[in-house]
Amino acid sequence: MRLGCSLLVCVIVVLGLATTAQAREADNAPTTQSSGVDSAASAATRYSLANGCFGLRVVSRDRFVVKEANSYQASSAEVAAGEPFYMKATRLGSYLLYDSDRQLLAVENGRVVPADRASEAADWEVRESGGSFTLENRQAGKSLAVNKPGRLVLASDAAAFSFEEKTGCSAYPEIEVNAEGPVRTGTGPNGEVSGLVDAHMHHMAFEFLGGKAHCGRPWHPYGPPEALIDCPDHQPNGAGAVLENTVSYGNPVGTHDTDGWPTFEGWPHHASLTHEQSYYKWIERSWRGGLRVFVNLLVENEVLCKAYPLKSEHAVRTGCNEMASARLQAERMHELQDYIDAQNGGPGKGWYRIVRTPAEARQVIEQGKLAVVMGMETSKPFNCGRFDDQPTCTKREIASEIDAFHRLGVSQLELVNKFDNGFTGVAGDSGTTGAATNTGNFADTGEFWDLGRCQDPRFHDHTPTAVHTPDDDHGHNEDALIANGLRAFPPIDTGGKLPVYPPPPNCNQLRLSDLGRYALDRIMANGMVFDPDHMGVYARQDSLTVLEKKRYPGIISSHSWSTEDAVPRIYALGGMVTPYAGNSEDFVEKWRRIRAIRASQTRNEHYFGFGYGADANGFGSQGGRAMVPTPSPTRSAPTTAR
Repeated sequence: MRLGCSLLVCVIVVLGLATTAQAREADNAPTTQSSGVDSAASAATRYSLANGCFGLRVVSRDRFVVKEANSYQASSAEVAAGEPFYMKATRLGSYLLYDSDRQLLAVENGRVVPADRASEAADWEVRESGGSFTLENRQAGKSLAVNKPGRLVLASDAAAFSFEEKTGCSAYPEIEVNAEGPVRTGTGPNGEVSGLVDAHMHHMAFEFLGGKAHCGRPWHPYGPPEALIDCPDHQPNGAGAVLENTVSYGNPVGTHDTDGWPTFEGWPHHASLTHEQSYYKWIERSWRGGLRVFVNLLVENEVLCKAYPLKSEHAVRTGCNEMASARLQAERMHELQDYIDAQNGGPGKGWYRIVRTPAEARQVIEQGKLAVVMGMETSKPFNCGRFDDQPTCTKREIASEIDAFHRLGVSQLELVNKFDNGFTGVAGDSGTTGAATNTGNFADTGEFWDLGRCQDPRFHDHTPTAVHTPDDDHGHNEDALIANGLRAFPPIDTGGKLPVYPPPPNCNQLRLSDLGRYALDRIMANGMVFDPDHMGVYARQDSLTVLEKKRYPGIISSHSWSTEDAVPRIYALGGMVTPYAGNSEDFVEKWRRIRAIRASQTRNEHYFGFGYGADANGFGSQGGRAMVPTPSPTRSAPTTAR
């Protein structure tokens, strides 16, 4: 993201604080619809069919398709008597044809029949052909046609169809957005755009840790019945969910309610770290509520990925390589953008827009849409690890990888996550969480963290100890997924080796390396946003000095993993701070504290940009519901809902 002014504040001004509500209600009731897209009434293009209700007319016979027993026949002369099909887009130009009995026009054993569940056998690519349309089945690779008696069949030669608008459709199952009213567009009196910023999300985490650790996904071509179901290994009753039970509840042996769609009795839940927390309809509701900048960080951890026993076909192919996983997640972001476009009438018409520059972000926000920034947070970025005190990369490899990811669309970068690498030392974790992560550091680098006394004890890193005390935590030390995952699936035997550290507070003695300085120079040359979170205190101070020498404004602390000595320096550069969201009380306190630090600066040349980093779908648990007392018909004392 090339920067000609103050980081994202040249794109947005945050005018207030808000929390992002999620609509989790299921739309299961029968509905009668005509069209969900303005242009669908004319069925002018294959994209304008999305979410519309249509009769399917066979052009050559001038007959509409009706449903008869276990088949579909072209037999009605009137659209009113034809079967109403709800056109649920699966991708750009492809659809499920959902009939009034809540079944799908599908293929089984070479025959066109109704099906109860969506699959490639019920997925049809609609193509425009001389003013009419053809339909090709995704699974069979053959087209929809009509035999002599008028029955729908598969054939190599496609029949021509038209779509005529009608009523009486049953809407395909989908999550309610449950929000209405106009979306804010345009600019303010000074030409600024405004809205809320979530600067730290892991929206494509369903592909991370081998693609089998995360249950559910933010979208699926066949909707929430496929996107929001639990992992197969969690059945029955969560008893097999070793990772989920360990990371979220602290015990590998246990149970949990596995019911996501359609009741959501078990999940999503704010404390669960392995279940989907950001289905695209919930993001849509946040966008309608004012969210305008959304940073999705490509994420991976090679050590835990290799330790976790279950793998998707993608992870087997990539071998848990962090950069290969990041590239796959970047592909998924574009697939989601296309999917949302498909739901809204065609290419470019959706509200989710991947941006690369502040100018693109400004344009998207002016249009009232969501500017999606692609970022990256891994332990071994650009394959630059560290083993036996030596980096595993060269300057030439670093330059090639940074430039390649910039071309891919990555605009925001962290140089470290959970383990030391060839660029820098990590801030680490505290308590038993830190003990597990430090073991992972040993597995990845051949060394434990090099922790020693800090020059200024007010600003320190985390120290793995037997007890995690509140004063050893400066804002966000709840990354339990990696730590507890390593505890559940040990990656290595340390041979009895254990580190010995002085009493906290401590600092990682591994500073910004020459390769780290070179990477920062390359990041600045590409105009990318640098995030110093997760760096050790000394390495972060070194990095800020590098940016200050060049007066580079492209810096953001995105989720409370930078110590407070960095805050005034970030704002002085023209950067931005977006604390970890957590719960509302803690977040408001962070806002007050950071605003006071910013106000104490004698010279403020930039807007006070502020937002939040949800850190959902991977590392950070979310705030629970507000504890609002509700009357109880059976007890005099108030109760609270979970």
